[in-house]
Amino acid sequence: MEVLIVTGMSGAGKSNAVNALEDIGYFCADNIPPTLLPAFLKEVKESDEADKVAVVIDMRAGLSFSNLITVLDKARSSNYKFKILFIDADDDVLIRRFKETRRLHPLINRDSTLSVTDAVTMERQYLQPVKNISDIVIDSTNLSVIQLRNRVKDAFLSRPEDSFVLHFISFGYKHGIPRDCDFVFDMRGLVNPYYVPELREKTGLDKEVREYVMRDENSQKLKRMLEEFILFILPLSKLEGKSQLVIGFGCTGGHHRSVTFAEIFNDFMDSLGYRTTVHHRDCLK
Repeated sequence: MEVLIVTGMSGAGKSNAVNALEDIGYFCADNIPPTLLPAFLKEVKESDEADKVAVVIDMRAGLSFSNLITVLDKARSSNYKFKILFIDADDDVLIRRFKETRRLHPLINRDSTLSVTDAVTMERQYLQPVKNISDIVIDSTNLSVIQLRNRVKDAFLSRPEDSFVLHFISFGYKHGIPRDCDFVFDMRGLVNPYYVPELREKTGLDKEVREYVMRDENSQKLKRMLEEFILFILPLSKLEGKSQLVIGFGCTGGHHRSVTFAEIFNDFMDSLGYRTTVHHRDCLK
């Protein structure tokens, strides 16, 4: 029986992640206290009604959440195999979401003297040890609900050949680096289509921009080096037990060079039989 522990920051999107898991066949249970997890899994296993189980355990469990790592260690000794999915988002985004929805943060339910900012800061401290051992971390800061659900589905598809997913992200450095990238590559040293008037308003999704970037010798050399690096690191990531690899390409604005390389590598790895997705965070199109 596959067991997935879903956790993360309150307001980051765990409910949407669970909806996606249900769509691909997981039996999902929400807000299970860590100490009840072994009994719950035993009951599910004996009922023989589910071979894939996702359990949401988060700060709604209160201070007992700190027992999660110990509980998981004990459960592993009973031959349960776990993966941990951690849903995260920037603090300012979480604070804004709580203010917009007017929902109480779980920690405020227990201590009404806390501000939302204090609660988010405190929760992150509580959750950090679990985040450190998580198999997959998804940052929802710049993801729509649909994009978040697709990321979860891609990471946990049931077919063995689809068990490892490559996510390529393009972004602009002036808007910040995506937090969930495993590797980030800087394209700012390459020839810049922004300074070509007829290309300025286009993006790396346009053939003319990609051709302009890739005509440059430095772009071709960097492409070859990155191909070699990615093909080298993939088997090592699989040996480490990872289910996904998130690779970011950044340029100044996130419109031209980064989009070009994200598209090129998405197509390249797809042609080799890898399951891939591509997301252009800051692209205008």
